[in-house]
Amino acid sequence: MARLVLIDTVDALPGLLPLHAWSALMSSDLVLVGRDDHPFLPALQLEELRVEVLPTELEGRALTRADLLSGLAPADKARADLVVDRARAEGQAAYLFGPSDAEAFTRVLGMEAARAGVEVEVVYFGVAPQGTALLELVEVQRRLRAPGGCPWDAEQTAASLARYAVEEVYELLEAIASGDVDALREELGDVLLQVVFQAQVAADAGRFGIDEVARGLVDKLVRRHPHVFGDATAADADSVMASWDALKRAEKPERTGVFDGVPPAQPALQYVEQLQSRAARRGFDWDADREAADRVRLELEEFLAAGDDDARAHEVGDLLMSVVGLARRHGIDPELSLRGAAQRFRTRVERMAALAEVPLEDLDRAAWLTLWDRAKADEPA
Repeated sequence: MARLVLIDTVDALPGLLPLHAWSALMSSDLVLVGRDDHPFLPALQLEELRVEVLPTELEGRALTRADLLSGLAPADKARADLVVDRARAEGQAAYLFGPSDAEAFTRVLGMEAARAGVEVEVVYFGVAPQGTALLELVEVQRRLRAPGGCPWDAEQTAASLARYAVEEVYELLEAIASGDVDALREELGDVLLQVVFQAQVAADAGRFGIDEVARGLVDKLVRRHPHVFGDATAADADSVMASWDALKRAEKPERTGVFDGVPPAQPALQYVEQLQSRAARRGFDWDADREAADRVRLELEEFLAAGDDDARAHEVGDLLMSVVGLARRHGIDPELSLRGAAQRFRTRVERMAALAEVPLEDLDRAAWLTLWDRAKADEPA
């Protein structure tokens, strides 16, 4: 009995097949593919397998009434008939699925093989490695920038894309603060797009590509985690951070200043936290969490005692610095914490507006406070 082996593939991984799929290919008398730009063709040719590409235009047999009623497309039936005929002629043939093969063709191929008495074996790819979709993303972005792609994408430069990177990071922070899993997934994708887009712009200019970006990151992660990829040991997270800092200083000996590499343009809370953390690594820090809390009280007293606007502005800055220091001592991200508080405030005021029977600006202070308590009580526990 003739035999037809149908082999599943992952188009984004040309040439990569599990061992059982390659064994099926190597044992077949003939390998058939649906198009001359099939992504696996170079790998098949490298193995010197006997390969045939199906013609793009085929004259198929006339469809029967049963075929028409079952929804068969003439083109799919013609291609399926050819594959089945080649399997019968060879004794055993393999068909390697590819980008041109829709689910409808797969179904037709199985039906035609059964009608012709050809034994069918399906070899599935199995579980594709994580990250396969990233390859598709890279290809989509390459296509968008290529001739005949998107005019807007083609015009972008590293500088013109910079503001979108900033916007997407802020939207990611909002998604994190909201706790919305779907929003988090989407915003992570938007941030990832900025990385792939910038890498494609650099590749088009002949500077570097996404592989150089990823390789540099992989090398850095392996190098800075000797307790995972080497013989070093790390007892806890603090020792990991200490090792990371030491390795980073060794990699960048030109950075001799305490604050080298801390970007001043980042949001003020994050900027302060990074400055304090850098100073703490050099030994300038509170001995205990209580001292950080005491500093907040002291700065508040100094603000209250300030005699003019300039002094108060100065003391507010010191007070905020101290609050950031207190958060840092307790492992709290001040930026995310403040964003959470801002969202709670926004939600409560919007709820108050919905509860009020008159415009909010017409309420007196007592009514405001009453509505505030009601809005706060409506929040999930």
